[in-house]
Amino acid sequence: MNGVIMAGGFGTRLRPLTHSLPKPMIPMANKPMMEHIVDLLREHGITDLVTLLHFQPELIEGHFGDGAEFGVRMAYVAATEDYGTAGAVKNAQDHLDGTFLVISGDLLTDFDLGAALQFHRERGADLTILLTRVENPLQYGVVITEPDGRISRFLEKPTWSEVFSDTVNTGIYLLEPWVLDLIPPRREFDFSRDLFPLMMREGKKLYGHIAAGYWRDVGDLLEYRLAHQDILAGTVKVKIPGRRVEGLDKAIWLGSGTRVDFTAGLRGAVLIGQNTRVEANARITNSVIGDNCIVEEGAVVADSILWNGVYVGRGAILKENVVGRGSEIKARAHLFEGALISDACRIGEGSVVKADVKVWPQKVVEDGATLSTSLVWGERWSRSLFGAYGVTGLGNIEISPEFAAKLGAAFGATLREHAVVRTSRDPHRTSRIINRAMICGLLSAGVDVHDLRVTPIPVVRYQMGVHGAVAGVHVRKSPYDPELIDIKFFDEQGMDISANREKGIERLFFREDFRRAKIDATGVLGFPEYDVEYYQEGILGFINREAIRARAPKVVIDYSCGSAATIFPAILGKLGCEIIALNAYMDESKITKSAEEFQRSLKQLCEIVRILGADVGILLDTGAEKLFLVDDKGDLLSDELALAVVALLVARTQSPGIIGVPITASAVLEEVVAPHGFQMKRTKIAPRALMEAAAQDGMVFVGDAFGGFIFPRFQPAFDGMLATLKILEMLALSDLTLHEAIRSVPKRASTREQIPCPWEMKGTLMRTLIEATKDDQVELVDGVKIHLGNDWAAIYPDHDKPAFHILVEAATRARAEEIAGTYRDKVKEWLARGAAA
Repeated sequence: MNGVIMAGGFGTRLRPLTHSLPKPMIPMANKPMMEHIVDLLREHGITDLVTLLHFQPELIEGHFGDGAEFGVRMAYVAATEDYGTAGAVKNAQDHLDGTFLVISGDLLTDFDLGAALQFHRERGADLTILLTRVENPLQYGVVITEPDGRISRFLEKPTWSEVFSDTVNTGIYLLEPWVLDLIPPRREFDFSRDLFPLMMREGKKLYGHIAAGYWRDVGDLLEYRLAHQDILAGTVKVKIPGRRVEGLDKAIWLGSGTRVDFTAGLRGAVLIGQNTRVEANARITNSVIGDNCIVEEGAVVADSILWNGVYVGRGAILKENVVGRGSEIKARAHLFEGALISDACRIGEGSVVKADVKVWPQKVVEDGATLSTSLVWGERWSRSLFGAYGVTGLGNIEISPEFAAKLGAAFGATLREHAVVRTSRDPHRTSRIINRAMICGLLSAGVDVHDLRVTPIPVVRYQMGVHGAVAGVHVRKSPYDPELIDIKFFDEQGMDISANREKGIERLFFREDFRRAKIDATGVLGFPEYDVEYYQEGILGFINREAIRARAPKVVIDYSCGSAATIFPAILGKLGCEIIALNAYMDESKITKSAEEFQRSLKQLCEIVRILGADVGILLDTGAEKLFLVDDKGDLLSDELALAVVALLVARTQSPGIIGVPITASAVLEEVVAPHGFQMKRTKIAPRALMEAAAQDGMVFVGDAFGGFIFPRFQPAFDGMLATLKILEMLALSDLTLHEAIRSVPKRASTREQIPCPWEMKGTLMRTLIEATKDDQVELVDGVKIHLGNDWAAIYPDHDKPAFHILVEAATRARAEEIAGTYRDKVKEWLARGAAA
């Protein structure tokens, strides 16, 4: 039987270990990772192998040769271009004449491939994906299968809101040869993104087999260390080189020619390669030591991996480290947890390398020196750099100038040289520091910067590409927590950057391998003034000024001491409105409001509207992206009601089209807009998803049910200033007061709950939820939305917290609370059952 080993990856997340070595050749228990895969295939009778090469192919071919030494026949297919995973296998079509298996050369697994092949043949499958269950499915393709194993749903690398199972694609496939005919030649084509969806659309026999055994994607440095610990613990069955020492109550393997002093202490499980010397009173615990190494007297090596030819001096201390080939750790040096030393480095006597520092090849740390970066970055950002509001952290502690400069350089490295990036900030002093550090990082990567300084977010987003900008950055003090700073990133359309771009920035940030411009090629910094004027002209040209001027509404606006106070009064002044302005000045001490302060501001706004007999009251957030409405009776509109009212006004005054709202928005919206010829499109909850919907053809209005409104024909992003003007315009055109508009909206009751859920249980809970509701009428746009006649319940994971949300809408409050209680109890029961398992 044929096996195809995919060995062409660059291993970027394992840099600097893969700086001069292809990922499949990285040592795993003292032999190349791919050698373990070859062992597994041979044990299951798969001996005719084709290895797909791309990066440094000569190193792989030089090690394995024709495969005879390893009990297999090995052929090679080298690609000159990256054709994607399926496209790469297509290149090997001439070598494949029957059912064949595809496997990555950089996995660690002991799956029973024979059982998988039996499953494949019994089902008569065209393609079978080997599946496994994991705690955190975000980095993998998530799969749902029918009881017979047929795949019913597949999603590659989801966000938490999209996770519908903890069952994931392992990257191991069994295929019939005719499947290759579906793959176009010499074109980028991916299994997960292209081939699987194509097969599902065409009704091909695509199955998933949940394989028994161990599987780990050795994708980063932490996974690399954990894989070694699993080998030492016997969790995964692999062939370990060397002789196991008999008669001990612990697992010790020694290679030929190795000498261990009788006073040395070997604790836990230890693997030591050939011709290595361990001297007196050295202590080695749960570690792998390569060939031709020296561990001198009194040295301590714990939970570490040392490649071939490493020297560890007297009294040196290594804990949870990886040390590359030929490196020297001199006497009394101390490597803290997670530090990585690449090939041919010298760490001097008495020096200290702090936690999670990476030392690139052929570097020298002088005697007695301390090499450090902040430990907090390795821990604080271990799950994800980006959150719901961009990159968020404690101001000047986590989000420090050093961190911001590094982040700016990583972002700049994703852009072409001398691309233009807009930067801006709110008026807070720490935002100014972080913004300038971001600018420094961008300039160092050879990117030009147009700094708008203190500017509302919608102005930064507006027609980004008109003056050549391809991206934007805004730094603000969090409106929700006085200790936090947010760094928001925008793409060339002014929308929040996509999840894929976020991951790209994260990879560069953690690799610390970003581009540095030469001395005469660094970026150019400019301070354009026309962007604000361009926005003012654009917004005045977009709205119906005559309608507003004829109505001459009395409006109370609370600027929340934000930067909108610098430009919006001038715009309003040209519309004939009577404006009563509150907090129309910038004050850095009032950017963030506590829940009590926010409610106090809303109450004050309601009272002033009522006392002055104003037509509308509006509170803008400090970034001028969102607004909160008060009607002409002085009553505050809830976020859900505000969305319904604005949607109604759009339907009554705009030409028919599409209105976009999140899947969790009220069902009332369809009732409100359908009579006017509008269609409703339901999207995911995330702001980026709503902006992407806004950019689609035919979209007239998008709202998020949290005070955010988008009018896409102006820009596909939230804009509180434009929304204010459009509400005034539509009230004038419809000849309605806000209170009259409210009375046209049907009433429904809703309730919302949050239930704690450990990160590692989210995928399991989603899978259980989908299985439990498979016979119900459900939507899987974002989490699971269950339709219960005219009522509904939505259950979905939080993006940034270990929690699930339950949102219910029903005809009455009692019915909504009853439904919420039912699903709350079920979720808690499923969580308890999962924890017990």
